[in-house]
Order: sequence, then C-alpha cells, then structure tokens
Amino acid sequence: MIAPLRHLLLFALAAAATSAAAQPPTSVFIDDLTWTELRDQIRAGKTTIIVPIGGTEQNGPHMALGKHNVRAKVLSEKIAIELGNALVAPVIAYAPEGSIDPPSAHMRFHGTITISDAAFESVLASAARSFKLHGFRDIVFLGDHGAYQKDEIVAADRLNREWRATPVRAHAIVEYYRAAETVFAEALRHAGYRDDEIGTHAGLADTSLALAVDPRLVRTESLASGVRLGSGDGVYGDPRRASAELGRLGVDVIVRETVGAIRKASLRR
Repeated sequence: MIAPLRHLLLFALAAAATSAAAQPPTSVFIDDLTWTELRDQIRAGKTTIIVPIGGTEQNGPHMALGKHNVRAKVLSEKIAIELGNALVAPVIAYAPEGSIDPPSAHMRFHGTITISDAAFESVLASAARSFKLHGFRDIVFLGDHGAYQKDEIVAADRLNREWRATPVRAHAIVEYYRAAETVFAEALRHAGYRDDEIGTHAGLADTSLALAVDPRLVRTESLASGVRLGSGDGVYGDPRRASAELGRLGVDVIVRETVGAIRKASLRR
C-alpha cells in the first residue's frame, strides 16, 4: 500500500506544479516577465506602459535616499492595476538634481546623484522608442520629483512630433506630481495641518507618503526625538506628525488623479 500511495502523492505534486506553471503571470512589472510573456500581454491588450521616474537624492536625516524610486514604483503598480491595460517599466533612478560645480539644490548633501537635462531627456526618448518598437501605443512618463517635470514634457512633445503619422503617443502626466503637491496638501490643510508642517520636501506630506508606501524608508526614531529639522538638514516642512494613515490618504489621491489623467490623455491621438 505504501508504494502506490507514494506514487499518488508524487503525481499530485507534479500536477499541482504543472497547474501553477500554466497560470499567466500576474505581475504588472515587465522586470518580472519573460520576453514571450510580455509579447503575449501586449497582444492581449496591455498596450500602455508606465515609465516611473524617481531620483536619488537626500531626504533629510530621517528618510532614505531612494524615497522617490520606491514611491514611484509602488504607486505605478497601483495605477497600472487600476487602469487594467497597463504594465510598468523599471524605475529611472537617475535624474537632474542640480549642479555639481558648484553644488546646488540637493547636490549639497551626501548621496544625491545628478545628470544633465539633456541626458535625462535622451534616456526618456530612447526608452519610449524601445517601447514603441515592441508594440506599446501609450508611453506614460510619471515623475515623482518636481525638478524634471518640464523635461518630461519636452521629451514627450518631441516624441509626438516624431510619431505624428502613427497611432503611438507619449504622455507626460504631470497630474501625478501635482496631485501630491496640491490636492494632497489641500486635504491636509482641511484636516488642520499647517503649511509650515506640510512642507515641500521631507516634511509632513512627503514623510507620510513614504510611511504609507514603505515604512522602512523612514527613521521613525529621528521623528520621535522631537528635534525640529530645517533647511540646513535638507528638510522643508515639519515631519514630526507624519503618519502612514495620512500617507494612505495621499496615495489614494495620487492614484485617482493619475488614472483619470492617463485615461483622458489616451483618448487623444
């Protein structure tokens, strides 16, 4: 009896493994797909590709340098799932962050990495041309940092002039960034938070979003110390009352506003 049972168990395990292998991939990240899986998804209607753009920069003593990269990836996944016809490209982690000599903006702090506007626009254009070649019809730039929003627009406009005789379009969805900077900030004001708390960089809004997408980004012990951080620390705002709960409000706002903007932009040819 033991041998037949063993054979039956092995058969069941093999069948389960075969069934699991036969399931279509569920990830929206093209990094997780094989080339044939990606080809099949495009043929099945996944013709929108989101290009998340982050940046590697200082975020005060309480938040990791990769904040923008993590946030852009997490939010792009949520946006792609909500859209239903979208996939997500690898995050672009190198972006304009100021000058090197003399160091300006975030370049005055350790760990920030910068590239020129021209190099950045060239990367966006080359990536977009690659996606067009492979069958995507809507290439969406989502930038998590304010300094290069204009570069996204320049790149998208150039591509659309180049592609004007085709059905393919590039979209610089600046509503993604505006949702965090304006709509989320306004919601925080209505909740009773002050502008000097909400801030523009590494303050309450920024830190709350980081806590919501990945709490490992934030050094909560630094916030709990009660020390008020300032511009000399690379902080513009007051993150001490930041929370994941507030951050989730911001996540919902950004996803909603961005999905609507992408759908509207995709209707224009």
